[in-house]
Formats: sequence, structure tokens, C-alpha cells
Amino acid sequence: QVQLVESGGGLVQAGDSLRLSCAASGRTFSSLAMGWFRQAPGKEREFVAAISGTGLTTYYADSVKGRFTISRDNAKNTVYLQMNSLKPEDTAVYACAGFPYSGGSLRGREYDYWGQGTQVTVSS
Repeated sequence: QVQLVESGGGLVQAGDSLRLSCAASGRTFSSLAMGWFRQAPGKEREFVAAISGTGLTTYYADSVKGRFTISRDNAKNTVYLQMNSLKPEDTAVYACAGFPYSGGSLRGREYDYWGQGTQVTVSS
């Protein structure tokens, strides 16, 4: 079993930056691919970004490409989401997730482990 705990959410203004963190425990962290998802009120959950176990491969949703950066520190069992140039439409609950990874594409994968999420609110 893997436990995931997000932190770093908050209220910011449009154009600001924010960095989310997700601390993992319970399994060898480097064996997991990790991702970030978000869900806005009244909308379905949306994929944001993913990163392989080594951190060498990343994948982004078109809506955040060029503004958000996913990274990880396997020594700290933590994955990050650096969010720059935030827009009001980025407002959502952001959750991290993970799955056992043995290679291949990060696109369209099923995630086994989920955190509770952290609220990000971007005011205009």
C-alpha cells in the first residue's frame, strides 16, 4: 500500500506561481510513476502531468504544457508540480497519484494510488 499526501495549495492571483508537493510512503518510490490530476467544481477529473520512476520521462496535458513542470526527488520520496503563469481556469483540487512502472508510455495509464488532494484557487 502507498500513502500519498499533497501540500502547497493555496489562493494566488492570476500570473502567480505555486509549487505543489506530494510525499509518498509505503513502497519503493522510484518504482512508481507519478502523476498529477485536477478536478474543478462541476467538472470531471483531468490529467495534468506524469513522470516516470527515474524522472527522465514526463508527459503533460496540452492545457498546462509550457507553464507547469513535474519533477521528483526519489531521495525524499516526493513529487512536485511547479505551476507558473497561473490562470483562473487552473482553479481546482489537485491530487497526486501513482502506479507501479516498468517502462512504456505514460499516456492513458491507470493509477493505483491516490492522495486526498489540495485546493488551488487562482483569482483574476
